[in-house]
Amino acid sequence: MPIPGNLLTTAMAVMPHRDVDRALETALSMDIPFWPQLPHYSYYEDMYVQASENFPGILLDMEKRTLRFSHEKFITELEEAMTHFEEPDYFDISDTYSVVYGRFLSMDLSDRPAIRGQLEGPISFGFNVVDQDDRPILFDDTIRPFMLDFMARRVNVQLGRLKKINPNAFMFVDEPGLQFLFSAMAGYGDQAARADMEIFFSLIQRPRGVHLCGNPDWDFLLGLDLDVLSLDVYSNGEVFASYGPSIRRFLDRGGVLVWGMVPANFEPFERENMESLESRLEEIWSALEKKGIDRDFLLSRSLLSPATCCLVNPDGEKTVEKAFKTTSRLSARLRDRYRLP
Repeated sequence: MPIPGNLLTTAMAVMPHRDVDRALETALSMDIPFWPQLPHYSYYEDMYVQASENFPGILLDMEKRTLRFSHEKFITELEEAMTHFEEPDYFDISDTYSVVYGRFLSMDLSDRPAIRGQLEGPISFGFNVVDQDDRPILFDDTIRPFMLDFMARRVNVQLGRLKKINPNAFMFVDEPGLQFLFSAMAGYGDQAARADMEIFFSLIQRPRGVHLCGNPDWDFLLGLDLDVLSLDVYSNGEVFASYGPSIRRFLDRGGVLVWGMVPANFEPFERENMESLESRLEEIWSALEKKGIDRDFLLSRSLLSPATCCLVNPDGEKTVEKAFKTTSRLSARLRDRYRLP
C-alpha cells in the first residue's frame, strides 16, 4: 500500500513561518514530509492564490491581497489557456507561487516511507473565488466543469513530479468548503457536490485524498472514492466516531485515516499534555472498537498529525513547531505501546 499507516506522522502544509529554511526543516521533521505553503512570506503562497496560477479570468491584486474572477477576462484568456492543456509545466507550481516547492523536489527523499503534496480543491476554490457580482464561480455551470478539469490536471502534474523522488507519494486535496455544503446558505447542495467530486476524482490519479479541518457530513465524505482522509479529530472526534459503519467501509476498501489530534492554536495547546491527548485518541478508538472496528486493523491504516494549521498565534510559528514535536512524541509513544513496525 503506497500510503503507510502504523501512526507515522505528517502535518498540514499551511504554516505561519516567514523563515523559509525553518519552515522546510519543520516540515521535514515529520515521517511523511511535505512542501510548506507560507502565506505570511508572500500572498502568492495563499492556498487559493497558489491554486489559481494560469487559471483564465483570475484577477489577482498583490497590493490589496485580493483574488477575484472576471467573466470577460475568462472569455479573453480561455483560448490561449486551452493551447497549453497538453503541457505539464503549465499546470505545475512556479517559483513565483511557491518559494519551497522547487527546493523540495530537488531533495533526496527516497528513504522516506512516503512524501506528500497538496492543492486547494475545486469545491473550496469555487466557493472562495467570486465574480464581479460577488457570486462564487462554483455556481456557474459554464465555469465549473472547466475548473474541475483544470484542478485535476494540476493535481496529476504535481503527483507525477513527487512520485519521481518517492514512489509512495500521495496528494491531499484541501477542501475546507465541504463543511458548508449542507448549509441552507450554501446554494450548492450535496447531490451536486457528490456528482462533481466523483467527476473530479475520476480525473485524478491515485493515491489521492481529502484534508479538511471542519465538520462535514462524514457519510458523504467517507463515501467518496478516497485513499486517505485527514481531519481534525481534536475538535470533531466524538462526532466522527459516531459514523462507525462508514468508517469501517472506508477502511475495508483500503482507506487511511490521518488523525489530527495535537492542537496548533496557542490556547488549546497550552491546556493539553501528552496524557490528555493520548486519552482523547484512546477514547475515540475504543468507541470505534465497540462498533466492530478492530483496533490493530485501525492503527495499521492510521497516521497522526497536528489538528489544524494555524496562522494567527501570538507567538508566530513557535506553538506550531511545538505541535509538530508533540505529534512526533505522541506517535513514538503509541507506536511503542502497540508494538507497531
